[in-house]
Parts: sequence; structure tokens; C-alpha cells
Amino acid sequence: MCGILAVLGCSDDSQAKRVRVLELSRRLKHRGPDWSGLYQHGDFYLAHQRLAIIDPASGDQPLYNEDKKIVVTVNGEIYNHEALRERLTNHKFRTGSDCDVIAHLYEEYGENFVDMLDGMFSFVLLDTRDNSFIVARDAIGITSLYIGWGLDGSIWISSELKGLNDDCEHFEAFPPGHLYSSKSGGLKRWYNPTWYSEAIPSTPYDPLVLRQAFENAVIKRLMTDVPFGVLLSGGLDSSLVASITARHLAGTKAARQWGTQLHSFCVGLEGSPDLKYAKEVADYLGTVHHEFHFTVQDGIDAIEEVIYHVETYDVTTIRASTPMFLMSRKIKSLGVKMVISGEGSDEIFGGYLYFHKAPNKEEFHRETCHKIKALHQYDCLRANKATSAWGVEARVPFLDKDFINVAMAIDPEWKMINPQEGRLEKWILRKAFDDEERPYLPKHVLYRQKEQFSDGVGYSWIDGLKAHAEQHVTDKMMQNAQYIFPHNTPLTKEAYYYRMIFERFFPQVIHLNFNVMIFHLFKN
Repeated sequence: MCGILAVLGCSDDSQAKRVRVLELSRRLKHRGPDWSGLYQHGDFYLAHQRLAIIDPASGDQPLYNEDKKIVVTVNGEIYNHEALRERLTNHKFRTGSDCDVIAHLYEEYGENFVDMLDGMFSFVLLDTRDNSFIVARDAIGITSLYIGWGLDGSIWISSELKGLNDDCEHFEAFPPGHLYSSKSGGLKRWYNPTWYSEAIPSTPYDPLVLRQAFENAVIKRLMTDVPFGVLLSGGLDSSLVASITARHLAGTKAARQWGTQLHSFCVGLEGSPDLKYAKEVADYLGTVHHEFHFTVQDGIDAIEEVIYHVETYDVTTIRASTPMFLMSRKIKSLGVKMVISGEGSDEIFGGYLYFHKAPNKEEFHRETCHKIKALHQYDCLRANKATSAWGVEARVPFLDKDFINVAMAIDPEWKMINPQEGRLEKWILRKAFDDEERPYLPKHVLYRQKEQFSDGVGYSWIDGLKAHAEQHVTDKMMQNAQYIFPHNTPLTKEAYYYRMIFERFFPQVIHLNFNVMIFHLFKN
């Protein structure tokens, strides 16, 4: 992941302003430690901190069209960039970067090209011919992005809150699947899939179609010019990602550069379920497996850094982000810059245990839609920022646009959990990869029930966090919580503890519309 920062129309083209933009951009350097770039056109500034994954030698940003009239700063990966280049036969590209297509697509199609991009991305594009600009974020919000407004009439865009919160009068999360156009002066949704309306689909379940769609999603994410690996907890989702990656790695450009043996990574407390299950799957797949241990105290000591980087006070997110944050540091120390991960499956297939309570397929489907739409606030935010804190990029094939379209078009009756018929959660995904002739995974792994991530790393992890918060938050503090924190008042001492840390880093949070995670429980 890279870090982008744009200050647009600030009525200040002074050297002092340029220095300030550079200073703020450096707050994002952890996301892109490989190179920095800044483009200034009058009172428009586009800054970039690069993590070089594709074309490390020449893909520095900002990027331009042929005459440098169109300028782009991008965070993300465009997986179909080679196919898009073939459509742009009249254009000359300056680099081999996957993001180089964006400026040229704008030249060719105007603002209506965003849906042509297959990938995860956030970008700002400036057209210096008329000083107009557009901002866009990927369909689900895999990449993080924020928008802010200055008192001087400026618009600010940043990959993280810390890039703009000190200089904006108001700021908020930039909504996934949306585009901001300076010409129209507002946001519009560019991502309009059928499932978004929450109408109940009726396509029959075809396990081979679902399998092929997910295999394609994984294969396209093997695009890399740097060493990579997979995050492997031993659960269903990460194990499927690892299995498909191991099966298709040979013959790819990545294999020619870095070898055909896949590296896998797992983190946990000593003796945790994840460490045991991940080792079992790694042995089955023949990966080079890296097992990282941490103690409860290691995690507690990292909490402040985690909140600073992940930029949330949501309890569940912080619990799960901390082990991922610690693991990402170890991964980067091994020279690995990209990992493939299993986020998104539970939202698409109703994998959380409370989906057992769904009274009918209509309620089940609507809840999966709600969960996918909220991913950018929780699991995507965790996966993006906990890894980016150490200059590692996380790719999530379950959130591939084409795969989501296939999975969300299936009649939700097939996703319903029915113990009497032997259907546990995510049964249709498990069944799709139940291949007797060429098994993807051992049967007992394929049909193992889900562990929550923060449980899987070790059951004493959450107990340790609660005990630590109990020591630092008094009963008297909790009695006054509604007055100290009237918005999203913390209800537990653990939540209060995280909120105190968050407010210290981001005191202007009153301007940001945060929502704490609340599972919708189906009516009985």
C-alpha cells in the first residue's frame, strides 16, 4: 500500500505551504517507504509515498499522461492493467506501473472510466488544463481514504486521518465505490452492482462456477515484482487462499522471479489454535511456513501504536489488529512486501455464528449486504492499516468485484445454515472446494467451524486486554463516560481505555462519523 495526500485549491502556493504538505505527507511514510513524490500546480498539491510492488525501478509517482497535463497520485493495484493498456493503443506509457493506465483512461473516457478498473485503489487525478479534479475509492473500500475541507475553501484527500486532521475544519471517511468530481461539486456512486439494492437473488448454486470465480480472484492477485506470501491461520478462508495460491503459483511471473515455493505466515500466543491449525495446513500444502509468537504483554505494549496506525477505537477491530500489526513487522523483516489474506468471506457467505438465527433467506441476504457495505469500517480497515504500518500490502481475493457478483447472485437459501442437513456456516464455499480427485484441503480442515481471529491467536488474549483496562479505568471514570464521550459513549472499561488513547491522537474526532461495531441480531 502507498500513501497519498492531496491539497486542492487552498489559495496558497507559497514555499511555506509546500513545506507543510511535505510534512503532512511524511506522516504517511510508513505506508510507502520506498520513494516520495510531490507535484505542485499553483495551489494544487499531489503528494505520494510509494510502496513499490509493480515496476519498482520506474513506477514512481505522481504519474502523468503524455504531455503531463493530467496528473495522478494513486494507492493500490490495478489487476487488469495489461488488458486496459491493449485498449489504449494510441497512448504512450512512461512506466510499467499498473497505475499508469489511470491518466490515459481519463483522457479517453472522461470521468466514467472508474468501473473499468479491476483492483483496489484510491486516487486523486488533477486535470491542469482547467484545474478540475476527481477522487475515487475502490468498490468495497479495501484501501483507506479520507476527505476533509479547509476554512480557505480547500479540499483535502488522505490515505489516513493523520494526514489531514490537523488542517481541516471538517473531515470524514471517503465512501467506498464513490467518485468526487470538482465539476459537479459532489459525490456520486460509480459502483452499482445488482446486489447493492438488496433484492433477493435467485441464481441456482453451481459449485464449479463459484470455485472458478474464486480461483480467478486469487490468480489475478499473484501479480507482483517483489517477494510475497500468504497469511495462514489454518481456518477455512486463509487455507483456501493458500491452497489456490500454491496450486497456481508455478508458471507465473512471480514464480520465475522468486521461485515456486510459497511462504506462509501465522501469528499467535504460545499454544494457540491458529498456530496448530496453520502448521497442519502448511505441512499439507508444502509451504515454507513462518510461525510468529507474541505474549499478552507484547500485545498490550503495542496497543497505542496500533490505535495510532489503525485510527479507530472499535474494540473488536483493535483486538484483531494487534496480532496482525505485530505479524506484519516480522513479515517485513523477512523482506516480504505483499501478502494475500482471507478477509471478506464471512460477510459474503454469512459465516458469523449469529447467522444461525436468520429466520429466512430474505433476512439472511439483507444482512450479508449490510455486512459487505460496512467492511471498510472494520475488517478492511484492519487489514489495510495494520499491514501498511510496516510497509506491507494486503490483498483480499474474497472482495474481488467479479467474485462478489457471482457469490451474491446465488439464491440465499443455499447459504442458510441447516444443521439437520449437515450445512454449517459457509457450506456452499466448503462444498465448492470439496474435490475428491484433487483435494484442495483435508476434509476436517474444509469443514472445521470458524474461530474468531482474536480468539484464534490465543484465548487468553482478550482476557488479558480486559484485565489491563480494568487496572487503568476506574468505576468513577465509567460513571462519567457519557459526559466525557457523549458520542459513541464507551460501555466497557476496555472500550473506555481505547477511546482515551484515540482521543489523545485524534482530538478532532467529533467531526468524524465513527460507528462502533454492533452486530444486528435477527429477531426470533
